Amino acid sequence: MKNKNTEQHVHLKDLPRNIWAVSLTSFFMDISSEMVINILPLFLSNVLGVKTNIIGLIEGVAEATASLLKMISGWLSDKLKTRKWLAVLGYGISALAKPFFYFANTWGAIAAIRWADRVGKGVRTAPRDALVADSIEEKQRGLAFGFHRAADTLGAVVGLAVAALVVWMTQQSSGLLTVDTFKIIVLLSLVPAFAAVLTLIVGTKEVKSSEKHALPKISAKTLGKDFLIFLLIVSLFDIGNSSDAFLTLRAQERGVSVLGILIMLIVFNLVYTLISTPAGILSDRVGRKKMIVGGWLLYAIVYLGFGLAQAVWHIYTLYILYGIYYGLTVGTTKAMVADIVPVELRGTAYGTYNGIMGILDFPASLLAGILWQGVGSWGGFGPSAPFLFGASTAFFAAILMAVWTPSTKKQNNG
Repeated sequence: MKNKNTEQHVHLKDLPRNIWAVSLTSFFMDISSEMVINILPLFLSNVLGVKTNIIGLIEGVAEATASLLKMISGWLSDKLKTRKWLAVLGYGISALAKPFFYFANTWGAIAAIRWADRVGKGVRTAPRDALVADSIEEKQRGLAFGFHRAADTLGAVVGLAVAALVVWMTQQSSGLLTVDTFKIIVLLSLVPAFAAVLTLIVGTKEVKSSEKHALPKISAKTLGKDFLIFLLIVSLFDIGNSSDAFLTLRAQERGVSVLGILIMLIVFNLVYTLISTPAGILSDRVGRKKMIVGGWLLYAIVYLGFGLAQAVWHIYTLYILYGIYYGLTVGTTKAMVADIVPVELRGTAYGTYNGIMGILDFPASLLAGILWQGVGSWGGFGPSAPFLFGASTAFFAAILMAVWTPSTKKQNNG
């Protein structure tokens, strides 16, 4: 692959071993996770009869409970100067949690297992991202994170394809998920989960730094003004970015079958996969900020569309656009974190970033469920409400990101 507008020629085959190994690890784990997580809200709703406000509570708590661990594990990886084994621990916890979905028959049990799975994610995310950043030169950082996201999302495509095949073989085009189908999918998800852990153990090596740094502290002053402003802007966006479980429920509410939802998610993740690496390379050239602003504006349009959607084809079209948004922004945003913080604090910065986003996932998802179906005797504003709210926050966050000028003048800040 070549970047024709610069003198440097960028080849995927030249990416360091760590980038390939971490990407393959994410590929395997996403096969496992996406098989289960995307049908989990359908299991809660169709099999257990749980309302959206409870589903929002489960999803919000699942992400928020991992948030402090993301911050601590990132800081700890800086202190111990080890990324690999904290990441291995996190992937291992998630792999060990998954078999318990097979036996769960109450929403409380599902919530506890989901929590354990997210604890694993909380432990691994910041050290893994820091390992990626440590393993690549700055001028190729967008490419590395874009490629990692592409591999991660390709795993989602494979996982969803397997889940769709199981649904087709067991219940065809039925509108509701059955418990037997759910259990088969859970069992199949175990193999790639443990393959992910093994790949990370065998395939990666620590990146040792010859420099000695004082023990970092998690504080706005330590991480810098640019990082604090970046967090505030991203937080505004994230408060309207509820769990994708609500997109799944919205699709079913608009008449899409379980099999149709899985096919739709496959298309979404395939688009995400194809966009991520080129978007990462483009962010190395034109700047992270421009990519993020464009992606957020697209998100606002997509969520407005979900709020106003009337037909099944509307949902399919919006999911394709949603995949483009993901491809443009997820890897790019993580690359921007590395751009604006000191190198010795990358683990802490990724932990703080992922932790704050995880904390906000709780009110975002809880609020989405309440806006949809209300709480207590209040019936809420209906299915469109959480999406219209998300479109509004994304629009205003995009404006703030566009007018913000980081004081740290680096080539890739945008």
